[in-house]
Amino acid sequence: MGRRKKGRAVSGWVIVDKPAGMTSTAVVNKLRWAFDAKKAGHAGTLDPDATGLLAVALGEATKTIPFITDAEKAYRFTVRLGAATDTDDAAGRVLDTSDLRPDTETLRAALSDFVGDIMQVPPQYSAVRLEGERAYDIARSGEEMELEARPLHVASLTLIDRPDNDHAELEMVCGKGGYVRSIARDLGRQLGCLGHVVSLRRMWSGPFEIDQAVTLDELEPLYRTEEIDRFLGPVEAGLADLPQVRLSAEGAMRMKNGNPGAVVSADATFGDVAWGSYQGQPVGIGTYRAGALHPSRVFNL
Repeated sequence: MGRRKKGRAVSGWVIVDKPAGMTSTAVVNKLRWAFDAKKAGHAGTLDPDATGLLAVALGEATKTIPFITDAEKAYRFTVRLGAATDTDDAAGRVLDTSDLRPDTETLRAALSDFVGDIMQVPPQYSAVRLEGERAYDIARSGEEMELEARPLHVASLTLIDRPDNDHAELEMVCGKGGYVRSIARDLGRQLGCLGHVVSLRRMWSGPFEIDQAVTLDELEPLYRTEEIDRFLGPVEAGLADLPQVRLSAEGAMRMKNGNPGAVVSADATFGDVAWGSYQGQPVGIGTYRAGALHPSRVFNL
């Protein structure tokens, strides 16, 4: 027999304001322990030095992670002009410098080239896999590599502030797989002045916003107590971008058993991926067609 997983069968979302100097995985592990949860995961890695919104799923909410990972996200970040680093951020070794500084209008005009459907090469220090190895492990060994450009949709890239000639504060809204460090690197190259990220903060991710976030310091006094559950959002919070269908009592039972469940009312149209509920509680996710929800994921709540 396999070893039984320890922990509570607790499910839901915790929206954390991640501190700098901590990996996303470390935050997840801390929250899993703090809530005594059996399962935990996050919906989109933040670099260790980055701060801001990290959406952490516990228990059955982990089944909704892909819908947050695939959603648009917004970042506010500061680019240091005049230097390129090997990590494309301030933690790296300076590779080259430039005395050139573009004026604000030139900088603002260059941003349009990074909006829409673009191709982006990930940073050398990234979690991208190359022949089975993580790029950051290869980079740390001192080996040079060529990473392939990947498609990215950037909905907007806006200049927020230009506090001095050496810095520009930007905000970007983008789809899945975007690297802010690559934007800073490529913008600096295009302007001829070089550049790297010196601060980065995620402002929202899908339906979750930074105003909803709790800090680890706020959670710490409640670790391993029942009171901590007041910071737990519902499982269906991760499904806010999907249409909802309401199942009959029999339909809910059938869907829990992995079969199509009869729908009594729907916000979905034929062929939509939707989530099904019964008496306000999530039952599962599936494809809506012919008056029934055909399950792909079922919640054990």
